[in-house]
Amino acid sequence: MSTVDPTDDVARRDAHQLRRGTLGVLGITFFVVSAAAPLTAMAGGAPMAMLLGNGAGVPAAYLIVTALLLIFAVGYTAMARHHTSTGAFYSYVSRGLRQYLGGAAAWIALLGYNAMQIGLIGLFGAASAGFMNDTFGIDIPWWAYAFAAIAIIAVLGYRQVDLSMKVLSVLVLAEFLIVLILDFAIIAKGGGGGGKGLTLEPFSPSALTSGSLAIALLFNSASFIGFEATTIYSEEAKDPKRTVPRATFLAVLTIGLFYTFTSWLMVNAQGADGLVEHLGGLKPDPTAFLFEIGGNYLGSTATTLMSLLFATSVFAALLAFHNSVARYLFALGREGIVPEHLGRTHPVHLSPHVGSLSQSVLAALVVLLFVVTGQDPVLHLFTWLTQLGTLAILALMALSSFAVFAFFSRHPELDSNIWRTKIAPLFGGILMTIVALYAASQFGDLIGSPGSMLAWFLPSLILVCGAIGWAAATVLRSRSPELFAQMGRHRGEELDPAHEVPRLG
Repeated sequence: MSTVDPTDDVARRDAHQLRRGTLGVLGITFFVVSAAAPLTAMAGGAPMAMLLGNGAGVPAAYLIVTALLLIFAVGYTAMARHHTSTGAFYSYVSRGLRQYLGGAAAWIALLGYNAMQIGLIGLFGAASAGFMNDTFGIDIPWWAYAFAAIAIIAVLGYRQVDLSMKVLSVLVLAEFLIVLILDFAIIAKGGGGGGKGLTLEPFSPSALTSGSLAIALLFNSASFIGFEATTIYSEEAKDPKRTVPRATFLAVLTIGLFYTFTSWLMVNAQGADGLVEHLGGLKPDPTAFLFEIGGNYLGSTATTLMSLLFATSVFAALLAFHNSVARYLFALGREGIVPEHLGRTHPVHLSPHVGSLSQSVLAALVVLLFVVTGQDPVLHLFTWLTQLGTLAILALMALSSFAVFAFFSRHPELDSNIWRTKIAPLFGGILMTIVALYAASQFGDLIGSPGSMLAWFLPSLILVCGAIGWAAATVLRSRSPELFAQMGRHRGEELDPAHEVPRLG
């Protein structure tokens, strides 16, 4: 028999609130676009998609992924118009597919976003060390930059959310600007290093289906990860019912069109013929491709600036994913899925400071483990963890789509538009499931270790975390049925309308 007074327990947890009315459409968009790290995607993801995927057809593959994610966003944002919660995926799944699957989604989300954030620390450390060594001759180990980034992000995450937004806005605008300068230089000078006309061949059916389109779609999907975090900031949005949907579509369209446009010009800059062979010659660092193009079209000074902005692009993504993890921990602590102290906010900043500090400590410990065992920051820390994070978030997107379909099936009175409440969520869920299952089957190739133990061990962590989350929901029901009943509840101006409190079971 529980000794916890349900009323006191819920009230105590609800006393901790994030700073409301802080973020508008652009503010949330900066957070999620920075998580997608556009410059990092074009320097790292696009060349790998070309090399291992469908070569010159990558721009067309980006269009397909953009269309897929727009379909996903239709149902995702339909739910956002009726449901406000920092718990995002966890909250949607709890409301749509019930609390046990909601608990599973919660722990999978923690795995996915932590893996993305910690993995990117390895890339940041390597990029920063390389830039400082090449530019100033300063030879400092990568891990020194990694721990410095963890410390700076810990301070920013501890403070008010608008401080992080200001930092991100500067970094995101800078990385967009340098790539757009390169884009327009290619347009002005022509393809093939200059002097040749630009061609639309990368959008042809033959280019799209060349090589492995499936692998290209996986790498391209990974480049978008982070856009879906718009709902995490819903409790801090100025008008969540309008701000979150607008920010979601703006983020998908901005990222998708930018990726398509830039990758098309990258193909033209090198030439479609011999593109894959040229990229193969750049191994083990295909990221050199974008900087090589930058040197040809903008000169060495611009290439140096691009190298600096590449590092700051990764830092922006680190900060964005850190904020996502901190808010997930806050939401889950407030609702009893993880220890309650994680669901506390700072009395002055109203930031999820306990969750933020916890994530920083976890990141430092994992990085320390990789340093002590002598692992490579890019080939191991970055590749292993970010691919794991991508797979986990793809699985969550599939679950969330089915949850939206189930939610509106039970409550058709909330929205009569069948396209956004039934067709798009169901279609999006099926497509996301296919992508996630294929990614799991090809995981060894994605991490560069086919046939290794990691090819099955890392994806299995998603199932393990799902089981832990299911068990956490089971324990919560036994300890506090009131909290269990309110898992993932709506936290807008009108809390918990009757139709959003599901039956126990």
